[in-house]
Amino acid sequence: MGSLAKKVLLTGGTGFIASHILTELLDAGYHVVVTVRTHDKGRQLLESLSNTGDQAASYVVVEDIAKDGAYDEILQVPANMEDQAIQSISDFDLVVHTASPYHFNYTDPKTDFLDPAIKGTAGLLASIKAYAPTVKRVVVTSSSATIVTPPNHPEVYDETSYGSVTWEEAMVPEVTYRASKIFAERAAFEFVEKEKPNFDLVTINPPLVFGPKPRHVTDLKALNTSNHIIRDLMLGKWKDGGAPIAIPFTFVDVRDVAFAHRKALELPEVSGHRFFTVAGHFSNKQVAEAIRATHPEFAHKLPPSDMPDDLPQPIFGFDNSKSRRMLGMTFRDLNTCVGDAVTSMMEQAHL
Repeated sequence: MGSLAKKVLLTGGTGFIASHILTELLDAGYHVVVTVRTHDKGRQLLESLSNTGDQAASYVVVEDIAKDGAYDEILQVPANMEDQAIQSISDFDLVVHTASPYHFNYTDPKTDFLDPAIKGTAGLLASIKAYAPTVKRVVVTSSSATIVTPPNHPEVYDETSYGSVTWEEAMVPEVTYRASKIFAERAAFEFVEKEKPNFDLVTINPPLVFGPKPRHVTDLKALNTSNHIIRDLMLGKWKDGGAPIAIPFTFVDVRDVAFAHRKALELPEVSGHRFFTVAGHFSNKQVAEAIRATHPEFAHKLPPSDMPDDLPQPIFGFDNSKSRRMLGMTFRDLNTCVGDAVTSMMEQAHL
């Protein structure tokens, strides 16, 4: 499954992880069509990509991924030539599905969070089966939330670990995100098992994702929720302590996540697998110390070095050997990940 002449549909393509996947795929020679919610977002994306010399991308509009048949139209009819899209996306080879909410600004768990995650995933797979027979693999961006099962942790988590949650529990705000990822991943694998479609399925399951902004993104408002921890420490928000506990205590660099998605598209032998792409443990104190080590000019904004570590002990372990072995992954350490994120923010904000 090499990149030669391969066409990829990338959903949620203006998100933080998806933006890095986009550049990873473009650099590898793929042609990528990105779904966006509005034409304005699509035009902005193409303009920003042109500024970095990335030409092999186009966009299509999907306003509401939770809507029944949300992807049907773009899989059946020629894309708007204003989008510079390929004449039809029904001849796509591969799909990467990242579109799913990850924020804490919502009022209704079902409408704002669960439906987009679950219906968006199941609906996309149904549309591919019905209208895109050339698609041979779908890679879904899942989450470590489908693996880690608080509060009763085993000694070590790996891909054989499965989280569980009830629909009633999903209505609790602290549980909603985790539930959305569990239900969406479950729906995806159940669809493939039951419907026997023309494509197979792989999931990438990262924990909290840190790292620099994508090269074509110029607005720091596009930072993902996880990177806000770094930004807030840089700005002195937690100088006197009091930062929220850094759940789930595990991290990965966004560039490694993007690499994992590309390899999951390319390797036939990973069909049907989940990958727990985790680099290590972290805490607020460790993030602060990573900033101090890589950018000492921010030391006066950071909590004191003798601040107690908020990483709970004992902490559960993790096994990422499957990602290393099957995807050929190596993982950036926390200092590299955080340091590059800080540099990226400084360059953009002229700090």
